[in-house]
Amino acid sequence: MSGDHAGNADRTDAYDADARKTAEGLAYLSGFGNEHSSEAVPGALPHGRNSPQRAPLGLYAEQLSGSAFTEPRAHNRRSWLYRIRPSAAHPRFTRADNGALRTAPFAESVPDPNRLRWNPLPEPAPGTDFLAGLWTLGGNGDATQRTGMGIHLYHANSSMRERVFSDADGELLIVPERGGLLLRTEFGLLHAEPGEVALIPRGVRFRVELLDASARGYVCENYGAPFQLPDLGPIGANGLANARDFRAPVAAYEDVEGPVEVVNKFCGNLWRATYDHSPLDVVAWHGNHVPYVYDLHRFNVIGSISYDHPDPSIFTVLTSPSDTPGLAGVDFVVFAPRWLVGEDTFRPPYFHRNVMSEYMGLIEGAYDAKAEGFVPGGGSLHNMMSAHGPDRETFEKASAAELKPQKIDDGLAFMFETRWPVTATEQAAGASHLQRGYDDVWQGLERHFRN
Repeated sequence: MSGDHAGNADRTDAYDADARKTAEGLAYLSGFGNEHSSEAVPGALPHGRNSPQRAPLGLYAEQLSGSAFTEPRAHNRRSWLYRIRPSAAHPRFTRADNGALRTAPFAESVPDPNRLRWNPLPEPAPGTDFLAGLWTLGGNGDATQRTGMGIHLYHANSSMRERVFSDADGELLIVPERGGLLLRTEFGLLHAEPGEVALIPRGVRFRVELLDASARGYVCENYGAPFQLPDLGPIGANGLANARDFRAPVAAYEDVEGPVEVVNKFCGNLWRATYDHSPLDVVAWHGNHVPYVYDLHRFNVIGSISYDHPDPSIFTVLTSPSDTPGLAGVDFVVFAPRWLVGEDTFRPPYFHRNVMSEYMGLIEGAYDAKAEGFVPGGGSLHNMMSAHGPDRETFEKASAAELKPQKIDDGLAFMFETRWPVTATEQAAGASHLQRGYDDVWQGLERHFRN
C-alpha cells in the first residue's frame, strides 16, 4: 500500500477545515444495539416491508447481514440499506499490497512469554492515510474461522481521498490517541476524538478524514462474535458503559460519479477495485448492524468502597463472547478517571499472573501502575501467565502513601484482553521502538521478608 492519496497543501488545508466543520455539526441516533432507522431524504424508507417491488425514490433495497440468518434474535445483526446503486455493481477485485497489515493465523513467529513494551510508532512518511498507516503488532486465532483478534496501530498525516475501505475479516474498534477523525460510512458520518472510540462493523465501507495535521491510535480487529455490552450481574441494571451513550450516525450519502478506489480486506489480504461511483451512496437505512462512537469519559466506573482492588474486569466496556461463558474472545477495558478510597489497601493494580493475555495502551496522561516508560501512543503486551504488576517506584510510593480519598484524573488507559496468547508479528518483535529494557522496571524490588 502506498500513501499517494494526498493532494497539494492548499487542498489539504481546505479539505481538513471542511472536515472539521462537518464533524463538529453532526447529529446522532442514541443507543447500543437498537433497531435504528434513518433517511437522508424524506420518503426514502419503505413502510411495512423491507424489499418492495419498487423501492422508494428509485433506490435499490439491499440487506447487509453481520450474522447468520438463523442466529438467535438477541444476537442477530443485520441492516437494510436503500442505495443509489446496489453493492453488486462493481468491477473485479485484484490483489493489492498488504503493506504493514497482517492477519491471523500469525505463523511468521512464535508466541513470546516475555513481557514486551513499545514506544509510539515513528512518524509516517508524507501522504500516509489511515489505511496506508495501519501497522500490525500481533494477534491470535484465525480470521478465516472467525476466532480471535488482531492488534493494530495507525499513524497518518493525510485524509483518504477517492478511496474507501471495508473489512470482511472482522469489526474494527478504532481508539484515537492523537488527532480527531471524521469517519464517512455507508450509514452516515461519525466524529471520533482522542478519548472516544469508534466501531465499524464487519463489511461496512468507510473513509477516514483527518481533522488535525496528523493522527495516531490503536485498532482492535475482532474476528469473533460482535462486541456487546457485558452482563452486569450483581451490579444490577445500571453502571459501566450505558447503552444510551453510544451514538449511531444519521443517514448521509454521496452521489458522486468518477473513479473511487475500493479496498476490501478478505481472509488476510487486501483486494482493490476501481468503481465509477462512490459506494457511500446509502440514502436511507434501518437495522442494528451499524457503526457507532462512544465517549470513554462517560464510562460509569464501579469500584470498591471498602477494601482491596477489584479485578480489572469491572472496567469492561465491550466484550466479544466465546463458546465458553465468561471467557471472552476479546474484552475492551478502560481505566477511566475514578476515585480510590480503599482502606488498608494497595491501591494500584496488584502483581498478577493471568490465564488471559493483556495488551495495554495509553490515550492520555499516565497509568497508575507504571510511573515511567509507558507513554501515550505506546503499549505493552503481557501474554498469559507472564508475571507483571506495578514497577518499583509505584510499589514503594503506594506502600507508604497516606490512605485518604484519591482522585485519579490525569490518565486514560485501556486494555484488549483475550483468551489466547498474542503472537507478535516479526515487524513488532524487531521494531526500533520496542523497549529492550522493559524488564528493568521490576529490578530493585527488594526483599522485605521478616520472620
